[in-house]
Amino acid sequence: MTEPLTEPMTEPMTEPLTEPMIEPLTEPTPIELQPPDITRWQHGGSGVDWVHVLDSGRSGPQLMVQALTHGNEICGAIALDWLLASGWRPAHGRVTLAFANVLAYQRFNVQEPFASRFVDEDMNRVWGDDALFGTRDSAELRRARALRPFVDAATRLLDIHSMSSRCAPLMVCGTVDKNAAFARALGVPEFLLIDTGHPAGLRMVERGAFSDPQAPQCALLIECGQHWERAAADVAIDTLVRFLGLGGVADAAWVAAHTRLPLPHQQRLVRVTEAVVAHSDHLRFLLPTHGLQVLPHQGTPLAQDGSHIWTTPYDHCVLVMPGTHNLKAGGTAVRLGRFE
Repeated sequence: MTEPLTEPMTEPMTEPLTEPMIEPLTEPTPIELQPPDITRWQHGGSGVDWVHVLDSGRSGPQLMVQALTHGNEICGAIALDWLLASGWRPAHGRVTLAFANVLAYQRFNVQEPFASRFVDEDMNRVWGDDALFGTRDSAELRRARALRPFVDAATRLLDIHSMSSRCAPLMVCGTVDKNAAFARALGVPEFLLIDTGHPAGLRMVERGAFSDPQAPQCALLIECGQHWERAAADVAIDTLVRFLGLGGVADAAWVAAHTRLPLPHQQRLVRVTEAVVAHSDHLRFLLPTHGLQVLPHQGTPLAQDGSHIWTTPYDHCVLVMPGTHNLKAGGTAVRLGRFE
């Protein structure tokens, strides 16, 4: 085991040319987005509060879009509020729109914006059958159990998220390459991610057929940027519009009229190899970090938790969504990967 450093490193090793040049935010985090009032969307006629099923009456794909998996990630609520208020209806098939962790969202407070991520536990770690059909109870499990039939019925799924620190938008494609192929067909964002999942529990985009390489179902999780930066709402709406178009439920003219952002010149894939998982509540980084930062040298000390130090496992190691807000023992502080 590496001996603990007496002082944290204050400088990254170098600034490689291949990384997005994004400076970490300083606290306090600016709140540029306001959470929309979604009370008018509580009763959607689906039999489950905060869930709307838009049925074209014609055969076709079964799409699902979820916002507020985490209660402080408000860009997804803005996107669904926009779509529902527009009166849009699918041309084919059926689209389910779900506001997920509304209990946490209702606790959002600009004075403590990180505190409303969840009520009892992370809702994006409870999607395995062992949790959903087990005896354990929490606010998030009760909500996930109500949403599960809609998730399992979807042929295409989009889960709208944002990140605790400033970073270029990321498309999390779960653990299988078919979802990355779907993201490439979508065309956005520039950066795609295939990872190893979370040891704390299964995410919604990894549930069931979404993680079966041979099954036709696909699921994507869009990280739209920092939680409360204005640009995150545009990313959320733009991705939603393109998802409905690629999914075959919206016509090309409607998609063209409502896309907000240009397509990137290319898309780049980061493949995660491992995660830095906290042993305690006291993990700290040993150098300034930001999303998609590339550390050029293997063995660079990265994080410390008690006497344990994590170092980069290879050259040109990419840091994916580093953050210690609300981090507890068993939580993921950062994922490590490579550009392909």
